[in-house]
Amino acid sequence: MRNNLVPRTAIPGQSQSRHDRLARNLGYFSIALGVAELVAPDAVCRAAGLKGLERLVRAYGVREITTGMAILTSHDPTPWIWGRVAGDLADIATVAVGKQDNNKNDNNRLALTALAAVTVVDVICASGLSAEKGQGKTALADYSQRSGYPGGLRLARGAASDFRVPQDFRIPDPLRPYAVS
Repeated sequence: MRNNLVPRTAIPGQSQSRHDRLARNLGYFSIALGVAELVAPDAVCRAAGLKGLERLVRAYGVREITTGMAILTSHDPTPWIWGRVAGDLADIATVAVGKQDNNKNDNNRLALTALAAVTVVDVICASGLSAEKGQGKTALADYSQRSGYPGGLRLARGAASDFRVPQDFRIPDPLRPYAVS
């Protein structure tokens, strides 16, 4: 069983779909974008045509880094990619509402276009992952009737009752099985 803290890199013998690879790349993109928003919110605000929203952009950076790490470390990135879609909608709303009055809004329009493009990629990835993984009912298997024994429990009972420990085993006498007469 995979540890949920292990990065989702290609594991030998495990197939990676196109959507799995896209999700991994979106995770890296989230981390890079989040670092930029966290370290240089002034530059991000200038590039997006926003003013005075540096603290909000910094908080969005924390959200991006957290989402990116979750995508890269989770066994199933599907809910985290849908989380990116929700974050994209919050970003679009912020840029749409936070226009600068003293600007021709060219930066703002460009930022909205870029956000819309990224949102489309996120929706395509999330939809593809959801379709691959199936719904919750189809993803579950019923193992309640399995015992773990090849012949079943009935054949496993007493299967080793005739086993005798070889004399050349180095076992102290007190630990040797006793013979029942």
